[in-house]
Amino acid sequence: MGNQKHVDIISQGVEVWNKWREENPEIRPDLFEWSPDADNYDNCNFSNADLRNVGFEEIWLCGSDFSGADLRNADFFDANVAECDFTNANLAGASFMGADLSYADLSGANLTGVNFEGANLIDTCFENATIVDCKIYGISAWGVITEGAIQSGLIISGPNDPIITVDNLEVAQFVHLLIRNEKIRDVIDTIGKKAVLILGRFTPERKAILDAIREELRRRDYIPILFDFEKPTSRDLTETISTLAHMSRFIIADVTNAKSIPQELQAIVPNLPPVAVQPIIHADGYEYAMFEHFKRYPWVLDVHQYEGQDLLIASLGEKVIEPAEAMTKQLRDTN
Repeated sequence: MGNQKHVDIISQGVEVWNKWREENPEIRPDLFEWSPDADNYDNCNFSNADLRNVGFEEIWLCGSDFSGADLRNADFFDANVAECDFTNANLAGASFMGADLSYADLSGANLTGVNFEGANLIDTCFENATIVDCKIYGISAWGVITEGAIQSGLIISGPNDPIITVDNLEVAQFVHLLIRNEKIRDVIDTIGKKAVLILGRFTPERKAILDAIREELRRRDYIPILFDFEKPTSRDLTETISTLAHMSRFIIADVTNAKSIPQELQAIVPNLPPVAVQPIIHADGYEYAMFEHFKRYPWVLDVHQYEGQDLLIASLGEKVIEPAEAMTKQLRDTN
């Protein structure tokens, strides 16, 4: 059992406790195996305290400070710990089953063996944390921050299922969906077979061309994905485009009066497994200087020149789709 004097102080309420902490910053609170006698400890200062084996089940702790605390084997079942500060805390063996950890900060925390099953992890920060051998079945993880975190052995399977582990919180829900949901697997399989990424500019003239290509691809039972590069693209968008390019069957890139497209092709062509790229350009246009660099990659096809929208759509099958499909088959047969 912890220090009875400290237990008596916390029993007087958060305001009394926080005042005592402020007046005695050199004292490390000892609340080992303490049994809370209230259901609300919002904004409580538990920093650097010994809270091993404490049961915080179904307690409100919003905004409380647990930084540097020893919370080994503590139980936060169904607790509300939103916006709490757990930076550099030792939470090994703790349980957050069903807890709300939204906007909580667990930077640098030791989370070895923690049970997060059913926890809400919306915008939770795990920067530089150790997330090892944790149970994460049923988590809701959106916008989590994991830069610098050590992640391994994360168990995504339910209590009575064969153990399945992943090494990344951000992909855990996706992997679980793949395992559990046949429709999701079918969607992903369909994307790989039918998705076509279309790159181009959304000036009025160029957009009409891109829309026409999109409609023709739909008519041919493809799934067109169209991006607007009239404005400079951010790093995040570039990474998204790279991911979609990797999933696509092939890419159509309208390089007429190109601006941001060179940046996107630079991210796609040299840095991903080969994906067939079919460039097109209006007969009055010109290839930008750097485009010559991409011609050394065999999956970048010869540029197809077109006179106008009607002629482009009329020849799309023979001059754009068929060469792209042939290259796609060649690349997949090779790999």
